[in-house]
Amino acid sequence: MTTAADASTMLNPVTLFMQADIVVQVIMVGLAVASLWSWAVIIDKAVRFATLNSQATAFEKAVGSGRPLEEIASQAGPDPVHPLPRMLVIALSDWREARTRGPLTEGQGNMLMARIDRALDSLIAREGQRVEAGLGVLSVVATSSPFIGLFGTVWGIMNAFGAIAAAQNTNLATVAPAISEALFATALGLAAAIPAYMAYNKFSIDAGKFTGRLESFADDLQAAVARRLGGPASPSPQTSADYSRREL
Repeated sequence: MTTAADASTMLNPVTLFMQADIVVQVIMVGLAVASLWSWAVIIDKAVRFATLNSQATAFEKAVGSGRPLEEIASQAGPDPVHPLPRMLVIALSDWREARTRGPLTEGQGNMLMARIDRALDSLIAREGQRVEAGLGVLSVVATSSPFIGLFGTVWGIMNAFGAIAAAQNTNLATVAPAISEALFATALGLAAAIPAYMAYNKFSIDAGKFTGRLESFADDLQAAVARRLGGPASPSPQTSADYSRREL
């Protein structure tokens, strides 16, 4: 019979790893690496989304404060890192370039709108790919880890049956170590898969929300350009607190 001390030893992860078959050891190491990799992605994504959303909120407050958009774009610099000010810089740059050629005809105005639309769509597509980078790792870990752990479990149980045959003894103490190792592989698979699965779903939703935020801002910019094309020229772009009434 297995003593209490032996039972506590069998629950020691290091002991389980050292006593495991080489195949099960390889599986355990692989699952541990996958778990660490997924946690690195989780931490990176959590920090990135928090930073992106906080910067977006600050920029939206600046745009809605009533300050001229030219001033906000100038403050952001010629090549902003965050996509929202970069979208504003692109729209204002195209607008200024078109206005330097004099009053725009209807066809020229349509061409300007199409050019801005393509530029903003391209930027949104690139940013969408950027914020989704790394989610594939979480998806792979979440879907494959349980099956890899299950393979380790099956292999460990096969060893347990081998121990039974060799000892010609069906006593639980004979097979308990091998079964513990097998179940430990399953536990590692679940430990790697569950956080990766939860994080993948959360960050997929966050990525969709952020992309939608960019698309909404792009729609606002295009609407502002369209209103400006239909109204009198203004040397100094202004903005209102309401996005839907914002003008370039």
